[in-house]
Amino acid sequence: MDLGTGLFTCQRRPDDDRSSEAIYDELLALGEAIDDAGLASAWVSEHHFTDDDYLSGTMPALGALASATDDITLGTCIALAPLYDPVRLAEDAATVDLLSGGRLALGLSIGYRDEEFENFGVPKAERTERTEDAVDILRGAWSDGPVGVDPEFHAIDAGTSVTPKPAGDPPIFLGGAAKPAVRRAARIGDGWCAPSSLSLEGVRKRVEDIRTVRDEEGIDGDFQIYLIKHGFVGDSMEDAWEAMRDGYFYLQRRYAEWYEGESIDELPAERRSELKDEAVFGTPDDVVEELDWYGEALGDDIHVILRTYYPGIGTDAMAECVERLGDEVAPRV
Repeated sequence: MDLGTGLFTCQRRPDDDRSSEAIYDELLALGEAIDDAGLASAWVSEHHFTDDDYLSGTMPALGALASATDDITLGTCIALAPLYDPVRLAEDAATVDLLSGGRLALGLSIGYRDEEFENFGVPKAERTERTEDAVDILRGAWSDGPVGVDPEFHAIDAGTSVTPKPAGDPPIFLGGAAKPAVRRAARIGDGWCAPSSLSLEGVRKRVEDIRTVRDEEGIDGDFQIYLIKHGFVGDSMEDAWEAMRDGYFYLQRRYAEWYEGESIDELPAERRSELKDEAVFGTPDDVVEELDWYGEALGDDIHVILRTYYPGIGTDAMAECVERLGDEVAPRV
């Protein structure tokens, strides 16, 4: 099992009076801490037009992290594929891969927020097809020769060679929990990312479906399962929960507002209880025990992305958690 962390969102809670520069300095400091801790990966997330400054520039952020780190995989979890010019994404992502020495992993999804599609001038009804087009263009752009594809949504000559080429062979993986999204990942992706809301049994069933699809359609090659969980490491379960709780609930409240399209002052008590049950937190022993359940059910080759970045809970607290993940959890899973 590989263990990484993030997801850097760079949001500013209403009670956080720091400047944007200070919050982005925090991203780089924590990126360095993840690298120093010997964890496998660090991840950024993406949304647009939010009043809390949710990170929007995935490639610039990863470029900065490439300079601040030496060894870890750097990735998007998740970039909103339909909102990009896919040729420009191929160029920018290849640049990040070169800057990092071949350490990029590119996670994509179809997106869901109406406001984002409207303000980028992209029809939401085309999001699935645009994502599939983007994957085709990325693979063609990163090939040794010309792009070699005739995409529906981008006027590029198939004989055009897109440069630069990446240093390595960046994996492209897709997110989503619905059956069509999971099967799309199985068919066109190098991996699938399970969202944090899925139960262990829900993830297991989808992994079985992915393996069935790939077997039935004769699709060869490596395929990586990524698993997002929220969590934190502390001296006790109570200590870890207290450290992550406010930032975790803030993050989940914002996601709930975007899904439901209306302001939410506070998550209902039942939802807060569900979220606590879904999280992986406690002492290193507690975290190792729960992660072992996922390894036993899904296999040792999964890549767990344990979300330990929570807006406004303090850089020192998150850095200490990262250090303990590297020293006391990762070697045991």
